[in-house]
Amino acid sequence: MAATRDAILTAAEQLFGEYGIAHVSGRQIGEAAGQGNTAAVGYHFGGKADLIRAILARHQHAINALRLAELQRVEGRNDIRDWIACFVRPTTTHLESLGSPTWYGRFSAQVATDPAWADIAMDEAREAPGLMRIAHGIQRCLPDLPAPVRVERMTMGRILLTQVIAEHERALERGGARIWPNWSAVADSLIDVVSSLWLAEAVTSPRAAGQSPS
Repeated sequence: MAATRDAILTAAEQLFGEYGIAHVSGRQIGEAAGQGNTAAVGYHFGGKADLIRAILARHQHAINALRLAELQRVEGRNDIRDWIACFVRPTTTHLESLGSPTWYGRFSAQVATDPAWADIAMDEAREAPGLMRIAHGIQRCLPDLPAPVRVERMTMGRILLTQVIAEHERALERGGARIWPNWSAVADSLIDVVSSLWLAEAVTSPRAAGQSPS
């Protein structure tokens, strides 16, 4: 039973990451998982929403453990880069530990950018241990940053993390030239860019105040 569930999760993660969630059926996942019963996915996971949650949980347990270890190291510090590293590096470290190819980065990007499923990813993120501590650490580093700007930059940082990780994962699978030589370099680059994003001057504007431009 456990082996069947694991095979289904692996197949679904790969197919969703490669082709998008809307374009993959339960039958295709079952066939890719080596299941002769076309109803196997529904039997083990119900609908797509539960399957997506199971794939996210499968990786987030390891990522959250790495994040909590990073947080113990930086607790009490006031350097924005330390807190951004806690946001970035656990995911890249986890993916590096899996070897290549991986599909979780591309799967995460598909979930995050699909309006039908994005709320699931946000719910998982809100429940992740450590993310609230990172938000508080960033706030302590930048106490004068207006709350609407803080929300914007958290959103932009999350998009950067998701898309850059998906791009590197795709490049690793395809082989040949790639922008970053390894996952550690991906993390270093993301930490540089996301830290700079947070440190950029906040100019008061209708958008930053949560209003529509006139």
